Amino acid sequence: MEYIRLGRSGLKVSRICLGTLTFGSPEWREYILEEADSRQLISRALDFGINFFDTADMYSNGVSEEIVGRALNDFARRSDVIIATKTYFPMSNDPNDRGLSRKHIIDSVNASLNRLGTDYIDLYQIHRWDYETPIEETLAALDNLVASGKVRYIGASSMFAWQFAKALYLADLHGWPRFISMQNHYNLIYREEEREMIPLCLHEGIGLIPWSPLARGFLAGNRYKGGGGQTSRAQNDSLADEMYYKDSDFEIVDRVIQTANNHKVSPAQIALAWLLHKPGVTCPIVGISKMKHLEEAISALDIQLTDDEMAYLEELYQPRPISGHE
Repeated sequence: MEYIRLGRSGLKVSRICLGTLTFGSPEWREYILEEADSRQLISRALDFGINFFDTADMYSNGVSEEIVGRALNDFARRSDVIIATKTYFPMSNDPNDRGLSRKHIIDSVNASLNRLGTDYIDLYQIHRWDYETPIEETLAALDNLVASGKVRYIGASSMFAWQFAKALYLADLHGWPRFISMQNHYNLIYREEEREMIPLCLHEGIGLIPWSPLARGFLAGNRYKGGGGQTSRAQNDSLADEMYYKDSDFEIVDRVIQTANNHKVSPAQIALAWLLHKPGVTCPIVGISKMKHLEEAISALDIQLTDDEMAYLEELYQPRPISGHE
C-alpha cells in the first residue's frame, strides 16, 4: 500500500480510502450489506494496508458508523486508522437535527463519537453547504471541536468553488482551522469539478478525495442503456438513473472497456487508475459490496496509464449540469 499526505497537512492516508455507505442496514437501501459481511470487508481492507475509512452519520441513519466503529475497535489499534465522518443531512424530523448550525454540529459530533466508539474523529467533514446557516457560525463551531480534541482535522464535501473559497478565506481571517480536504463528485463521466473546484484546491493545497469514482458503478461497464443493470445496486439506485445514463456516458464506458482489455484488467480498475493519475487526487473513496471489488481497487494502484491513454479516455467528455451538490 502507498501512503500520501492529505493536502498540506501532516496526516498520511492510504491511496485507497474505503467508503462505507454500503455497510449498514438494507432497510435504508436495498443494496446495503449487514454487519457480518461488512466486517469481513473491513478486516480485509486492513490486511491490504488501507488505513483510511470514510463514513457519515446519515448512512443507514447511523448504523454504518456503529458497524465501522465496532469493526475497527476489534481489528485495529485506534492510533493506526484514520476515521472520517460527515454531518449535514437530516437525522430526524426535528428542524434542528440537520444542517451546519452550532447546535447541530455539536450534537452530531457527540452522537458520531458514541456510535463510532471513539474519543476523537480524525477528519470531520461538512457533507454539503448550508444555505441557512452563516458559514462563520459553522467554522467557529468546527474550531471549538478541534480545540476540544474531539476532532483532529476538518474537511468539506461537494459545494461550489466560490463557497469553498469563502470558507478558506474566513478561516484564515479569523485564525480558525482550515479545511484540509475536499470530497467532491469526480469521475470519468462527471468532470465539471475540473473547471473551478480542482484548480482552487490545487492552488490552496487541499487534498482531493473524490466520491463515486466509479459513477455509482456505471464505469464498471455493467449498466443498460434503458436504465438499471446487472447488479442489485444498479437495479435499485434511482439516483444513478438521474445522474448518468446519457449516450455519451456509454461511449466513454466503451473506451474504458477497450483500455481495460488492453491492460487485461477490469473497467473499474481503469476508471480508478485514471483518477489516481489526476493532479491533486489523494485517494478515491471506494465503496464495495464484494471482496472482488476491494481486490480490484488495490490492484488499480499498479496500473500505469500513458498520456495517450489518458487523453483517449477523456476525449469524448461532454459538459453537463452540476450534480452532487444537493
